[in-house]
Amino acid sequence: MEITERQKAILCQIIEEYAETASPVGSVTLAKLFNVSPATIRAEMARLEALGLIAQPHTSAGRVPTDAGYRFYVNHLENAEPEPTGRGIHALEVRVSSQSRTDAAIKGAVDALVDLTGNLGLATIDGQLYLSGISKLFTQPEFVDARRVQAVAKLLDNLEPWLRETAPGEALNIFIGHENPIGKNSEASLIISKFRSPFSDRSYIGVLGPTRQNYSRVMALVRHAGNMLEDIL
Repeated sequence: MEITERQKAILCQIIEEYAETASPVGSVTLAKLFNVSPATIRAEMARLEALGLIAQPHTSAGRVPTDAGYRFYVNHLENAEPEPTGRGIHALEVRVSSQSRTDAAIKGAVDALVDLTGNLGLATIDGQLYLSGISKLFTQPEFVDARRVQAVAKLLDNLEPWLRETAPGEALNIFIGHENPIGKNSEASLIISKFRSPFSDRSYIGVLGPTRQNYSRVMALVRHAGNMLEDIL
């Protein structure tokens, strides 16, 4: 896929602006940020749209990222391996270190991820799937649509057997929108970290949230949670 550095920067800006506002991003906003004309931005957006990286939800609206656009962005982040924020590190470590039992430590890390990301948190504990933050997930604007809620519910209903059977092997696993094995139309992203625990060599911790989120921060926090639990447990 041929994409210029400016197009890459515009794509990243659209993704980051959309994560903050949940509204399509227009050419006027981007023109101010890049100090070029709106017409120049529109031409660059047309190229990104032709590549399938962004889409226009309505004729008069700005652009939003597609699943392919998010994947391009996430692959860039994975190569960069961003570090989590100091606040995130501290909150995770406090929740985990204050627990004396393995299951409580894992639950503490999940609850911290919920508070820090606003997503649903999940972990496998002794063959069971622990979930926290369902109400936070469904307050996101994407899930006012009942069909998307049903798709997420289907994903969650089947997540434990899927993890057990498929056992994703990467330290950090990211499934964006249609990449999810179940609930492909949920417009949700599953970000999970594999770690070794007393329960299993393939335990998992992570979050499920809308495709519209701060991937840099969430990926770093989930990666840190998995690394920290493996070190401590």
